[in-house]
Amino acid sequence: MSEPRPSAGTPHRLGVYELGATPLYAAACDQRFGYFLYVPKAFTWEDAAGYALCVVVHGTGRTPNMYRDLFAEFAERNKVIILAPLFPAGINQPGEVSNYKYITYQGIRFDEILLEMVEEVAARYRINAERFLMFGFSGGAQFAHRFFYLHPHRLQAVSIGAPGVVTLIDPDTPWWRGTKDLAERFGVDVDIEAMRQVPVHMVVGAEDVDTWEITLTPDHPHWMDDANAAGRTRIDRIQTLKANLESFGLDVRLDLTPGIGHNGYAVLEAPQAFFEEVLFDLRIGNPT
Repeated sequence: MSEPRPSAGTPHRLGVYELGATPLYAAACDQRFGYFLYVPKAFTWEDAAGYALCVVVHGTGRTPNMYRDLFAEFAERNKVIILAPLFPAGINQPGEVSNYKYITYQGIRFDEILLEMVEEVAARYRINAERFLMFGFSGGAQFAHRFFYLHPHRLQAVSIGAPGVVTLIDPDTPWWRGTKDLAERFGVDVDIEAMRQVPVHMVVGAEDVDTWEITLTPDHPHWMDDANAAGRTRIDRIQTLKANLESFGLDVRLDLTPGIGHNGYAVLEAPQAFFEEVLFDLRIGNPT
C-alpha cells in the first residue's frame, strides 16, 4: 500500500511526480479545471526563495502540456517553475471553446481560478508567487492581456502572443472591446500606474494573416458593434493593442517573427528571451 498523501500545507518530501514534467493536477478550488507543472529537477525547498513562477496560457486548441514542455529548458536555465493551466472547452455549454478568453463566463471567473492555482503551487513548493510571469498565445493571449488589466500588481512581466480579439483601454467603450464598465463587472478599475510598472512584450508571426477564426459576425456569442474595428489580421490587431497601451505611457516591445504563421510553438524564443532579461534585472536589483 502506498503511503497516504499529506494534506495541503503539511511538510512532505517531494515525490517523483512533483519534479520535472508533472501529471495534470486538478485545481483544489474547482476540479473542473487543472494544471500541468514543470519544476526544475534541481529544485529543493531550501533553495525555493530563488525560484520564480511563469504561467503559460494555452490557446483554443488547449495544449498546455505542449507549451509546458517547450518551456522546460527555459525553466531549467532560469530557476523558474512553469504553471500551464487547462481551461477545458465545453464548460457549462457543450461545444463552447472561448469561455476563458474573456475572463468571465456564466458566473465563472477564470482569473480567480488561475490565482487559486498560483496560490496552490506557491504553497506546495514554498515559493514567493506574489508576482509572476505570464505568457499566452492566441486565445491564451486574449486571456493574458485582459488579466493584465485586472491584476497588474500580480505580474512581473507579460508576453502577449498573436491575440485574435483584443480589448483596448477605452473608458468610453464597454467590455470586452473597452474598459468602460470594468469596475461594475470585475470590482476593479484600470490602474494605469500599476500597469506601467509591468514590462510588456508582444509577438506575432510575420505570416499570421488568416482571418477565418478572428472575424466576428453578429451570430458570434461575443459579438459587439465594431467587433472587428481593431484590424483585419492578428498583426493589425496586435499593433492596434500596442499603440493603445503606448498611448497610456506603457513601454511595449513587439517582435514580428519572420516566416511564421499562426504557430505558438514557433514563436517562443522571443518571449523566453524577454523573460530572461526581466528575471536578470529583478535578480540584480534593477527591476525594469
